Amino acid sequence: MSSTKKLNILIYSGPGATPTSIRHITYTLRRLVGPNYAIITITAEQLLKEPWPPTCALLVLPGGADMAYCRSLNGAGNRRIKQYVQLGGSFLGLCAGGYYGCSKCEFEVGKRSMEVVGDRELAFFPGTCRGLAFGGFVYNSEDGARPVKLKSAEGVMFKSYYNGGGVFVDAGSFNERGIETIATYEDELAVDGGEGGAAVVLCKVGEGKAVLTGPHPEFAPINLYSENYRKPHNRTIIEDLKADENARTGFLRECLRKLGLEVSEDSTPVPSLSRLHLSSFQPNYIAELVHGWHEAGIVSAEDGEELIKGENDTFRLEEVGRWNMASVAKAFADAVPQPVKDAVKDALPDAVTASSSSANAGKENQAPGADTSSDRILDYNSITKQLVAHEREIPDPKETPYFNHHAFFSNLKSYAVDNCRVSDGSWGRTLLYGEVVTSTNTLLEKNTTLLSHIPTGLTATATTQVAGRGRGTNVWVSPPGSLMFSVVLRHSLTLSNSAPVVFVQYLAALAIVAGIREYDKGYQKLPVKLKWPNDIYALDPAKDPKENSYVKIGGILVNSSYAGGDYTLVVGVGLNTNNTAPSVSLSQLATNAGLPAFTLEKLLASILTHFEELYTSFCQTGFDAKLENLYYDSWLHTDQVVTLEAEGGAKAKIKGITRDWGLLVAEEVGWDGRVKGGRWELQSDSNSFDFFKGLLRKKV
Repeated sequence: MSSTKKLNILIYSGPGATPTSIRHITYTLRRLVGPNYAIITITAEQLLKEPWPPTCALLVLPGGADMAYCRSLNGAGNRRIKQYVQLGGSFLGLCAGGYYGCSKCEFEVGKRSMEVVGDRELAFFPGTCRGLAFGGFVYNSEDGARPVKLKSAEGVMFKSYYNGGGVFVDAGSFNERGIETIATYEDELAVDGGEGGAAVVLCKVGEGKAVLTGPHPEFAPINLYSENYRKPHNRTIIEDLKADENARTGFLRECLRKLGLEVSEDSTPVPSLSRLHLSSFQPNYIAELVHGWHEAGIVSAEDGEELIKGENDTFRLEEVGRWNMASVAKAFADAVPQPVKDAVKDALPDAVTASSSSANAGKENQAPGADTSSDRILDYNSITKQLVAHEREIPDPKETPYFNHHAFFSNLKSYAVDNCRVSDGSWGRTLLYGEVVTSTNTLLEKNTTLLSHIPTGLTATATTQVAGRGRGTNVWVSPPGSLMFSVVLRHSLTLSNSAPVVFVQYLAALAIVAGIREYDKGYQKLPVKLKWPNDIYALDPAKDPKENSYVKIGGILVNSSYAGGDYTLVVGVGLNTNNTAPSVSLSQLATNAGLPAFTLEKLLASILTHFEELYTSFCQTGFDAKLENLYYDSWLHTDQVVTLEAEGGAKAKIKGITRDWGLLVAEEVGWDGRVKGGRWELQSDSNSFDFFKGLLRKKV
């Protein structure tokens, strides 16, 4: 069993990395390589303990503080990074990350309060990175920032944002050691940079590569408005950078290609949040639900508008079929500071100042106040979400062109008749849909007051999810064609002994596999399996079936809270269905088997009815022999031999999971495969697993 496709781009977010730098590189990467990769942050602890290298296409150390990187990563962390690159990985070090990737760092030598001098362990560049390349740097400030002129190896001149970076001294003298200068500073330097004035270098490291930068070519000028619009000095920087935007972006694309990444020719734009549609196959349910919200006092009236102010989001209730133009103006005014609007209007008239009416022509599903035509980093959480309660009829397909509510509810009823024996087929009958949302899990789980007044089985789904969990760092992550949904469950504490809540993630995985296999006639033969504890994998059709090579196509996230004797669970699912990237899709598997492609509406209905039936049975009889056998029939790990790193490299054979608490059972075996007597029971939330590398690593 193997899985070799590297789909993750990991951005270090531990001590030393600044939020601003993380935001900029995340924004830029998702524009240039999305949707081919999943771009996510990684903490220092995760970098040290999790099995990230086999699936990592690129590791990024953003701008920040080099010394803080040393304190967190020296020793074990750096050994892990270096081994990853030497074995074929790719590394991008930006500004502080550039200093850190060199053999020696020299920063403000002779200035007592600022000086940093010392050897660095990664040493991808075998020489010194010396700074400040240009004077004036101030910690935790943009006061010393400036545009600097760069010249690429292809001779293209452009300006890049700079704030405290270094020069790679005498980079040309290391050519025979696999060092290539891919951009030089063209302005006079404040320090001795030796010959060449190398601003960006490409380093060959074993089988892998590293790109190190002194400046910040990942900073897009449009994103500097929100951070620096108040200072005339920074307005000038933005004007200078704006003129070279195409050349800057082209240079970054070439850097990413050199690192072996698949680069999108067209930049992926920032999507606009859409309206949220709350509906049911029996619309009177919605009228009753909204009435209950009013009775509970979670709907407030302000300036003639009805608002639900959640802990994370604010929702404005909207009457079906009517635009409230006062709400449009108010939402826009709330979301964007006036100086920013003025600055953007003056600087980027073509990209930014298209009127709201023309930008939204034919896009009635876009939320008022959610205009993102400026294509910049947005704080999606601060935008008021428009919530349309369909109390009289199901949304018309013209209102939601990417999700047919009639098809979904029709399939839900049909599957309930076929699949529901012990359950009542209620899951999914109340649906919250948005064409573009932040995150279905976030909308539910992070607004706890609203969540407490949401019925069990309510399902939230979206065509596109944009944002992760951090305020101000939200960016789009899911390619079109994915099935993304979250369903609300309430699990009584009294069931803890007979039906422990930990099994819900296993039931969700089982439901996904069952929903796919029983989608229609012929689909039961699709090679889809579950990987313990909460991932969905498929046999890679691009590989020889004899290789038994599996690739991830879906995952499950369960968030829980406890109140009043019940666990409230939000079970989130993401599943590659019709998307062509970044991985194999279900429709690709179906087409290869001579079957019609999946539709999102029908697949969601199939999974929900199976999930409800499995969960109801589980509550009645626990994780009994029937469920256990279903689980083992669908998972990848029966009798797989792994190495237990925490047990001195002992070999163990995976035997299953315990029926009481869902622990993974591994039995010790000798070199000949015979059982030796040792036995381990391991929790899914306290261990790291890399089954495809044959490793099981206990966290410390």
